[in-house]
Parts: sequence; structure tokens; C-alpha cells
Amino acid sequence: MRLLLLEDDPILGEGLRDYLRADGHVVDWVTRLLDARVLAAEPYDAFLVDWQLPDGSGLDWVQGLRERGVRTPTLMLTARDLLGDRVRGLDGGADDYLVKPFEPEELTARLRAVCRRAAGSAGARLRIGAVEVDRTARSAWRDGVRAELTAREWQVLEALVQRAGRIVPKSDLEALVIGWEGEVSSNALEVHVSNLRRKLGPTLIETVRGLGYRIAA
Repeated sequence: MRLLLLEDDPILGEGLRDYLRADGHVVDWVTRLLDARVLAAEPYDAFLVDWQLPDGSGLDWVQGLRERGVRTPTLMLTARDLLGDRVRGLDGGADDYLVKPFEPEELTARLRAVCRRAAGSAGARLRIGAVEVDRTARSAWRDGVRAELTAREWQVLEALVQRAGRIVPKSDLEALVIGWEGEVSSNALEVHVSNLRRKLGPTLIETVRGLGYRIAA
């Protein structure tokens, strides 16, 4: 998944960024709302947001996103642990609320849960025709046979599964897989899609000419 991490504590921010990247995610880490506002227009799978930031309130930023119709799953990461704070955070637009300090394993589990709900699936496993995808195990099977996917192939598949039934523009898919700090060659995405079709079936991923890619609903 591609994640936007908004955290001003340099030790915690760096630690979370490194942990999440090691866990297979693309992470863009910023420390100010100003930077988050610039990046929020880009495609993300989830936002991880600290409440109190040097240039404002992370919760106010989330509320502003919701008012503009942005539905990207959002986790509040904060030391504010009073019941009233948790209620205010959830009512303010956060999909989940995690009190510092927390274990990174719990963060990733909650992240998977909110993204499953956003995609309309309560369970980790999703079946699309003859293909079964397990987003927790990061594995896929075709007719019961496990496909050997590279890390990049899995990231492409995960991004499309998260948006099943919707056309994902090529530029968005590249951003979801690479992030704003990375570089991608001109045909890298086509190679990954071609490999996924070879391993999981030619009809799983549809090319919508001039628009992007789509996976079956």
C-alpha cells in the first residue's frame, strides 16, 4: 500500500517509515500540514495522521478532507488518550484511533482492517473468478495453485484489488507502487501487468485504452 505518514516527531516518524517500508509498503513521510496538503491530491491507500502538529491540527486537516469528499482511510496516531478525545477523533472523520505508544504490529493490523472495510471486504481473502487473493499473507492463487509474485507485482495487484471494479489511471498506479520519491521506467508497469496476467490469467486485469487498468469487481 502507498501511505502518507504525517508525524512531526523525528524519531517516531523515521522509525514508522522504516518499519512500514520493510513491511512492503510505499511510505511518504512529512512533518507539516503544509506538505501534507500538497501531497493529499495524489493517490494513497491510507493516511496516518498525528493530531498535534507544528503548523496546526491533524484532525482539522482530516475533517477538511472529509468535507471535500475525500474518503481515503485514515488512522489518527496520537498521545491524546481520553475518551472524549477518541470520540472526537472518530466523529471528526478518522476511521480508527491509535494511542501512543503502540506496537507497530498493531498499527499494520489496524491499517489492513480499515483498508479492507474501505474496499468493501470484511475478510482478508478475496475471490475474483478463479483467482483468490489474501491481502494479509500477500499471496495469490489461481485455481488453487499459489502464484510466485515479486514484491512489485504484488504491489500492483494489491493496488488494483483495493480498487476492484474501478479504472485506475496508469499514472496513479505508478504513484501507488513507487511513491513520490521513486523513479519508474517508461514500460515497467506494463511489464508487471503482463507478468500478473501470465501468472494469474489473461482476463484478470483489463486495459481500458487511454484510461488505465481495471480488475474485475
